[in-house]
This record gives sequence, structure tokens and C-alpha cells, in this order.
Amino acid sequence: MKTKVSDLIVRFFELKGVKHAFGIIGSANAHIFDSVFYNSDIELICNHHEQACTMAVQTYWKITGVPTFALVTAGAGSSNAITGVLSAWADSIPCIVISGQENARYITPDHDLRMYGIQGYDSTFAVSKMTKYTARIMEPEQVLYELEKAWHFATTGRPGPCWLDFPMSVQSAMVDEETLPHYIPDTVPTLGSAKIEGDALAKAVQKTLELICSGKRPLLWLGVGIRMAGAEKQVTRLLEKLGVPALVTWSAIDLIPSSHPLVMGSAGVYGQRAANLILQSCDCLVAIGTRLAILQVGYDITELSRAAKDITVIDIDTTELKKYPDRFNHPICADAGDFIEEMQDQLESTIVPQKSEWIEWCNKVKQRFPWVGPEHEDKDGFINSYRFMNKLAVVMKPDQIVVSDMGTALLSGHQALSIKPPQRLLTSQGLGEMGFGLPGAIGASIARNRGEVLCLNCDGGMMMNLQEVQTMVHYQLPIKLIIFNNDGYLMIKHTQKAVLKGRYAGTDKKTGVSCPDFGKLAQAFNIPSYQIRTWEDFDREMPKVQAATGPVICEVFMHPEQFFHPKLAVHVKPDGTLISPPLEDLAPFLSRKDLANNLKVPIHLKSQNIDLK
Repeated sequence: MKTKVSDLIVRFFELKGVKHAFGIIGSANAHIFDSVFYNSDIELICNHHEQACTMAVQTYWKITGVPTFALVTAGAGSSNAITGVLSAWADSIPCIVISGQENARYITPDHDLRMYGIQGYDSTFAVSKMTKYTARIMEPEQVLYELEKAWHFATTGRPGPCWLDFPMSVQSAMVDEETLPHYIPDTVPTLGSAKIEGDALAKAVQKTLELICSGKRPLLWLGVGIRMAGAEKQVTRLLEKLGVPALVTWSAIDLIPSSHPLVMGSAGVYGQRAANLILQSCDCLVAIGTRLAILQVGYDITELSRAAKDITVIDIDTTELKKYPDRFNHPICADAGDFIEEMQDQLESTIVPQKSEWIEWCNKVKQRFPWVGPEHEDKDGFINSYRFMNKLAVVMKPDQIVVSDMGTALLSGHQALSIKPPQRLLTSQGLGEMGFGLPGAIGASIARNRGEVLCLNCDGGMMMNLQEVQTMVHYQLPIKLIIFNNDGYLMIKHTQKAVLKGRYAGTDKKTGVSCPDFGKLAQAFNIPSYQIRTWEDFDREMPKVQAATGPVICEVFMHPEQFFHPKLAVHVKPDGTLISPPLEDLAPFLSRKDLANNLKVPIHLKSQNIDLK
């Protein structure tokens, strides 16, 4: 019996447990759209821009654990999707993009044509460096083989996006399903195939435990790779059995309660001050499931945890382990879940010496430097975004899902928002593209069966995917859009202050960038809106926002020049020379005495040369 290829595509995803997908119709993907709508139980959410489709699939997976697909058409439909694909690539998100393509007869691989047919182009080539696997299916009989292969690559080893391109003539072709070839896994190596197991893993864990036991000030650094490995429920038990303090990366903030006595916060270029001081004071560092990006480790790797003779890094990607061979002197290519499970087993017969003095010191540093401090005072009648996040955490629901955009939403949220699982905090970490927030919230809401999502945005970022407000409204998703109004691109203003003597260009209303009245915008979309300018407004309006059962917009007016503190910043000496301080020396700068008194290592020479008079 013959079956239409487009029906086989959809049935494949149904059998994988996919309940929802995201897409935009076009002539080149019409057959697949038809199959989804009329021959499947998959609900296809229709966005208004293809980049929103490839952003929504990311948070959908983060909530459900089930990869899904984005369905885009040829030409601009597929090129629009690339931003989200790159974002998924950066954050190791398993998903598949199904793109339509011109009829196969117009595609001539032996000729270097710029365009195929009317709108076609070589989309698979365009995304080949940001996908784990990509293919154009020119023969209808290869449909199941390629789908199975793409799914395997997307979900094994270090996960990531895959892209399959289907010409219209292939989508509409009829094939005999019984005779179709299938993909046999492991015939092609996948990223992560070099991971160690068995005795090799046991020896690596034993060595790691020896380093932790012998260290006076050991520290764990926990990343989102732990959740990707399905080991998030083991983290608290592991931490408490080891009895050592831990940091969490931004993408792993929701892995363990922020208030846990062994959790010391998040470190990095925009880290919490106490977390950075603790990181730089440890003498043994073990990082599990984090790629240790520059925003975490700072700009000079030789300065990272300089008292630590051993830095152990557990990652499933050997490429990440090779980044800093002189500093990562104990690299372990392993699945984070396998590593944690083996460590749990070995801890049954291993006694880790108590680190009570070290933990007590860490907690004192945390008390001295709270997440929200004097540098976050309200100014000129505006409420400070850090204080807003601090107060928002109190009124969040026990199962609140938070999705953030970039800028103020990202920085204030990740530096000051206290999270307690099953609460989640999701965003785009690697690419950090403005406009992610709303599509990400849509994906998360659909993943929760149209459940509630709190979406943190800024006025500038909202404009990057403003059209998705209609998607939210059409499906009546209970998304609460919090929009920080700071007159444009606040982070870039600070960059221009630092390196261009405060000459603004393209960052605020005076220099070419303006945003609409979001209250009136809400009226146009026929949804409620609220405005918060004072703490009295917060107390009056936030309960209404939290009680809403449908989509709402809540605008928070903040100082258009508010600083993001603390952060790693260049110090300019009186003679104009620049000092790039080490990771523990964040701005606003502490007195040199206070800095020295809150470190377990000697103050760095760079820090000694910073004159605060």
C-alpha cells in the first residue's frame, strides 16, 4: 500500500511522542502542513515569524523533555529560521527543522546556481555549520532513513538541532512504506561518542573524589548539562553527601533551590559578588555539565581560581574540554548523569572530610554581599530592576515558569531572582538574541498545555518579535508580559559610555530608536495592561497580573541610565591606561582592604594597581 511522504513525516513525529510543533505555511511546505492538520493529532502552532518557531521549540523541549520540530517553507521562510537554529546550536537544544524546498527538478547540485526555481536556495549548506546533521531528501524512499538519522543525531551525545530539506515533489510522492530503508544507529559517529564509561569512568570519578577530599576549599560548579542528562533530581543528594559548596551557572539556576545552604550563587563577568569571591578563593574546582564560557570564567583563563592546582571539567564534548588545556588539567569526557551516578555509588564507601570552616567562610561572604545591595538603590523616582526582581520572587507561584529576554530582563533576573524548583528560569544563553523572550514563553506555555508563563522583557527586545503578541492572543495563552521600559537599549548605552565617551548612537529615542506606548498596544490586541512606576504600584498591580487567567502586559518604568551591578569592568587610571581586573574584582570596586579581607588568596597585582582615591 502506497503512503504519501508528507504523511510519513508527520507519523514519524507522532510515534516519537510529539504533541505540538511550530510553523508557518508556504507553498513549499503546503503538503506537510496539510498532513499535520488533517492526518495527525499533532497541534501545529502557527507563529508570525519563522525565527519565533525555532525559538519556541527550544523552551518546549526544556519543559517537556520531548524534542519537536519547526516547519518552515523555502526561501525567506527558511532563512528567517536561522537565528533560532543558531541559538539552539549554542545551547545544545535537540530539535529538527523541516523545511520545504522547490521541486526536485529545479535543484541541480552539479551547477552552482544561486537560486533554485522561484524561491529556493541551498538552505542545508547555509545551516551546515550550526546543525549536528543536515540533509536534502531528493529521493522519496529515503524519508524514514533521514528522519531516523536526524532524530538520532539531535538526541545523542551533546544534543543539538538538525535540519531536513524536502522538495515539494518529494513531499507529495507516494511510496511503499514496507520497503523503505531505515537508519541503523552508530554507523556514523555522533558528538559525544568519545565519552568514557565503565572502569575508565570509575577511575576518573575516584580521582575527582581524591582531589575534593584533599582540598581545603573544594567547590563544585553545576551546569545545565546535568539536567540534559536527566540527573537534576540527584543534584541535592550529591551535594549534601559531598558536603561541599557549589555554584550554579545561569542556565542551571533552577537546578536546585537558590536558598540551599550549600549553594553560593552564580559567578562570572556579571556574577554575584560573593559567588565570584568564593570561586576565586577555592583550591579545587570541579565543573560538571558546563562549557565554562567567557562570561563565566572571565577574559583571562590564567586568572580563574588561581589557587586551585586542579580544575576538573566534566563535559560530553571533547572540543569544549580542549579549550584551555593548560588550565583544565583534569578533563573528563563523560555524560554528566553517568558521572554523578558513579560518584553517588563511590560515596557509599568514601568518607569526605568535613569542610565546615570553608563553608562557614563562604556563608559569611554571602551575608556580607547580598544579591541586592546598596548599589541597587532606587534613583530619581525610578524603581531599580534588581529590587524589582527581589520583590517579584516573593509573589511568584510555587510552580512559576519564567522566560526572560535579554538586557535588563536577563541580567537583573539572573543576578537577583531567587528560584526554587519546580520553578524554572529559561532563556537563550549562548546566542543571547534580543526577541527570544516572547517566542520562548509561547513554547513554554504550549508545553504546559497552554499553561501560565511569566515573561520578562525589555522595550527594545519586545520590538524584535512584537508580532508574536498576536500568536499569544490567538491561542489565548496565559502569558504575563513584564516589559522594562528604559528608553531603548540600556546595555549598549553603557558600552557607549565606557568606550565611546558617552556618545549615544542608535540606542535611545534621541538617537533613532523609540518604542511604542505598550499600554495602547495592549488595547490594540484587546488584552489588559498594567503600569508600575512605584512600589505602591507594585503592591497594587502585581497581584492583578498574577491573578490574570489570560495574556496581559505589565510595563515597569525604570531609570533610562540604570547601571547593572556588580560586573567585571575596566578601570581607567588617571594617566589613561586601562586595567582589566581579575574576576573577583567587580565594579563598583570595593576598597582594596575589603577586597583582600574577603579573599582566601592574595590580592592580584592588577587589583593592587587600581587606585580608588
